[in-house]
Amino acid sequence: MMETTNPMTDPMTGPAASPAPNTDLFGVPDMAALPKPKPPKPVLETASKSAPEAVTPDAAKPGYDLTALVIPLLKSVLYRDDDPALWAALLALQARVRDHVAVLALDLVLDESEGYAFLKARPDPEDEAAPKPPRLVARRPLSFHLSLLLALLRKKLVEFDASGGDTRLVLSLEAVVELVRVFSPVSSNEARLMDQVQTQLNKLIELGFVRKLKAVSTRAASPDYEVQRILKAFVDAQWLADFDARLASYQAHLANSAADGGQDD
Repeated sequence: MMETTNPMTDPMTGPAASPAPNTDLFGVPDMAALPKPKPPKPVLETASKSAPEAVTPDAAKPGYDLTALVIPLLKSVLYRDDDPALWAALLALQARVRDHVAVLALDLVLDESEGYAFLKARPDPEDEAAPKPPRLVARRPLSFHLSLLLALLRKKLVEFDASGGDTRLVLSLEAVVELVRVFSPVSSNEARLMDQVQTQLNKLIELGFVRKLKAVSTRAASPDYEVQRILKAFVDAQWLADFDARLASYQAHLANSAADGGQDD
């Protein structure tokens, strides 16, 4: 009779079943074989460092009140490009500015697309018997030659906008002289004509319709002039519709002026 052995009860006889890796004889996993927890990844604390950078410099500036807005408007035209912060404050407080200047019989003219704002006196009542309100903004009558130059610059601005180019119309003194030359007597002196045009441009600079630009180099013989877009508010499209008819009267006036000596007022 053949002797048998039981490998589970007699470990000395026969090959015993090898335990599973990392387990004991009863199949229980060894504690040393359990996966060790991975340490948490360090988190970069960027929130506290980026918070100060999110604050823009303009946020720390004090807000503009009505005084800071109305006084510049009473002095001259306010342009967006000259002071963007003041312009933004005017857009936010324009309703209050309108109510404030209405007490002075003034209206706020604000063109957001063109980027300018100014105060305009209200027109006199149609009833001649009605009392006329006092004027805070003085009226400045323009001479014929200044009116002609404004009309020519306004027409040039329309042509410039139609071309779809840059938004700034910049002309040299020679270019402005060429605009006026068409309506000047043929026998006019060239140097005298240029002096007259430069004098008229200086007057338009005082009125705020033209801005004199700095020469890009010392070699420039004459400075350039930028036509301010506020000119569109004073010389409107209805006036330009009759421009050709007005030019005929301009030429007649120039002919009479040349016959009288060509003095500019």
